[in-house]
Amino acid sequence: MYTKHCIRTLLYSVQKGDNIMGYINESVIYNIYPLGFCGAPKENDFKQEYRLDKIYGWIDHMKSMSVNALVFNPVFESSKHGYDTIDYKKIDCRLGDNESFKKICKTLHDNGIRIMLDGVFNHVGRDFFAFKDVQQNRENSRYASWFENLNFWNNSPYNDGFSYEGWAGYYDLVKLNLHNDEVVNYLLDCARFWIDEFDIDGLRLDAADCIDIEFFKKLKNVCKEKKSDFWLYGEITHGDYNHWANPDVLDSVTNYECYKGIYSSHNDHNYFEIAHSLNRQFANGGIYRNIYTYNFVDNHDVNRVASMLKDKNHLNNVYTMMYTMPGVPSIYYGSEFGIEGMRTAYSDYELRPCLDLDSIPNPNYELLEHIKKLGVVRLALEALKYGDFENINIQNEKLVYRRKTDNQTVFVAFNLTDRVERIGFDTGCNAKLTDVLNGNEVIDVNGYYEIEMQPYQSRILVVNDGSFRVDFNADNTECRKAEIDEAPANEETSVKAVKTENCCESNSDIAENTTKEIKPGIYLHFKGGEYEVINFATHSETGEKLVIYRNLHNTSEVWARPVEIFAEKVDVDGKKTDRFTFIG
Repeated sequence: MYTKHCIRTLLYSVQKGDNIMGYINESVIYNIYPLGFCGAPKENDFKQEYRLDKIYGWIDHMKSMSVNALVFNPVFESSKHGYDTIDYKKIDCRLGDNESFKKICKTLHDNGIRIMLDGVFNHVGRDFFAFKDVQQNRENSRYASWFENLNFWNNSPYNDGFSYEGWAGYYDLVKLNLHNDEVVNYLLDCARFWIDEFDIDGLRLDAADCIDIEFFKKLKNVCKEKKSDFWLYGEITHGDYNHWANPDVLDSVTNYECYKGIYSSHNDHNYFEIAHSLNRQFANGGIYRNIYTYNFVDNHDVNRVASMLKDKNHLNNVYTMMYTMPGVPSIYYGSEFGIEGMRTAYSDYELRPCLDLDSIPNPNYELLEHIKKLGVVRLALEALKYGDFENINIQNEKLVYRRKTDNQTVFVAFNLTDRVERIGFDTGCNAKLTDVLNGNEVIDVNGYYEIEMQPYQSRILVVNDGSFRVDFNADNTECRKAEIDEAPANEETSVKAVKTENCCESNSDIAENTTKEIKPGIYLHFKGGEYEVINFATHSETGEKLVIYRNLHNTSEVWARPVEIFAEKVDVDGKKTDRFTFIG
């Protein structure tokens, strides 16, 4: 019986590529826009800097969220924002150089994190060598056929003395002629170069809906010859995803339909909207049932989801939905802290900020903890990674859907109201449901059951015999078991932390834990938030001791955490510190 999960074992399986469906099914993706993330100059000053080395300081943070794949938006030399490429074989000097990026890639791989780059093959910048040659030699340039709709009888907005096609009317983005074999071969050679030099594992294909399908077929053959599990996904904002994601073309596409549906259904208190999209896409007979979509709630092109939601209390449910629907979840850097950002009529730079882990603006640490739990749960549950999808109960403000494989059934339930609600559904069994997202609560069911939902709550309910649980650990690498110390005589006023011992073979250090008294009062979280311990409880099924506490800055947020986790020490910059420190 599968009763415990050791995340290290799961990550090892991912690294080894043991799953026949490919590593992407076993992935949690993180997405970074490097030029913004690093605070690079908006226009290339061509001064050599190694700003991207700051990624080393984020690796443990990514791993704490169970991230095992990283998408870098453009990293190659460009004039401004990365999508106006100058040199496909040179790392942008604002970020580093080829040797520094090789070291970054190796370090990420050593930490179990695969790497995907942004393949910008539809267009180049005006400083691209071939376009510079056309500017100089006009009709006599050997590269005149490399660009779409070049016309030497017209003029461009830049007064070149000739016209050309710019992507979507942006003339700093010069559209390549992908019907030209020389262009195609040049770009395919660049893809080979990236795999050989940096050992990358996948590509995001920018503006995929503008690119000739035949080019993608050739690209897929080249990449799969290098790495059989290489993953290719296209940026598709509309249209039939099957046109691009199929055995001959790409592996996947960006799921913009559900991106919009997720935040919109919460804003409008209308779960029918997202339920319709999920059913249309993934249910039995769904049009994208065979596509493992790239799922997201924000990225470098769209407003941060925290800015789009009318009620920030819905953030947890938004991420639960993204992590539990079919496809692979992706987090855009900083959004795990609930940061905000809106594009303007003139710029996307507000969506692409320079961030430092020790100075995140207005961080939502409760959201971060929720996302960390979702990462562990996703890697632990077969049904979330591979299961079929079916809507079970759809209401305006409540929703239940099911993910199911031959070996596992999981129900996911949502309440987007500000009050306690009950929602009923047919479990189809006489068994138990373990809510792995909320303290591994065990619930007895017999067929139809009405489950209680707290305000703004989501539940991930695993059908089992009562022995199933997911263990959450400080570093997401060790499985541990807890033995309850003898509690104080007056359990209403204080409890003691537990001792822990290792239950998995490992060479890693286990965080130091000592017997420690927890009493009511105000505590400072090691990341800065203030919380009040208001009571204690005993888990009705397991006997586990729980601390009940609330966020002093949002008293409607009331939490329960196992005592041993509340009291444990965590590693901060190589030093052990209390997770919560009593301050009064």
